[in-house]
Amino acid sequence: MKIQNECVPCLIKRIIFEAEQSTNDKKVIKKTIQKTCYALSDLYDPDGVSAEIATKVHRIAYDTLGNDDPYRELKKQSNEIAKTLIPRVEELIDVSDDPIRMSMLCSIVGNLLDFGIRGGSENPEKLSEVFENIISEDLGYDDTEDVKNILSNSKKVIIFSDNCGEIVFDKVLCREINKFNPNIFLTLVVKGEKILSDATMEDAEELGFYEVVDEILTTGNFAVGVDFQNIPSNLRNALNDVDLIICKGMANYESFSETNYRPIVYLLRTKCTAIANSMGLPLDICAVKLYN
Repeated sequence: MKIQNECVPCLIKRIIFEAEQSTNDKKVIKKTIQKTCYALSDLYDPDGVSAEIATKVHRIAYDTLGNDDPYRELKKQSNEIAKTLIPRVEELIDVSDDPIRMSMLCSIVGNLLDFGIRGGSENPEKLSEVFENIISEDLGYDDTEDVKNILSNSKKVIIFSDNCGEIVFDKVLCREINKFNPNIFLTLVVKGEKILSDATMEDAEELGFYEVVDEILTTGNFAVGVDFQNIPSNLRNALNDVDLIICKGMANYESFSETNYRPIVYLLRTKCTAIANSMGLPLDICAVKLYN
């Protein structure tokens, strides 16, 4: 996705959020905001990819703050809050006549655990407060039947994870995919380096993902979404030999929408107008949208 005008204030707001998460030193916060704003003024180009520009700006912010993980505590809290909701997720799946669809919906609800942006969460506890309401809204866009048709004939599937907290629900989704088609070789992809509130190998291992997937790969580097020019060879090879790519969250959409990888299904909450408009979807809905 190309960067949109509304991406600019959103990116600056997020920089301010992570600066304030990192330090109370007003001089450091000021310096971080100044340096990232200067950089953004140079980097902004309507023909530029939003995720690529955001990656460069966040790199400057992290370096200026001297903090390689401003969201560290929020990520831990998010995973713990999400774990408390697993019994309810299991209950919803148990009574559902379509476990794959319900596990996808629950996984998308976890996408609310995104901090410092419009449509995200002020704190991890927010997820507990809104979980039932979002579940009751159901999917605002639903390609799950088409996705299930592909899954039923798939041998290799890759899931690109997104935020901490959300990844707790992704484990349930992976389990349900295995139940739906036990012949699938399932690969989970996490971030290669700590960035924003996204899940890393550490999170995947702590949550026991090898119980539900055959392989865990990483994006290989510091990047919002995926930096396709610099991904590891094992991930590139996997992407070239896959029956379905499942992408969680908006940043992965921003990256993958600039590629020709197909079939690909996005599981996300449309938390901003830039993403909603790009996908042709309403704002603030849970969506399972397939591109063949």
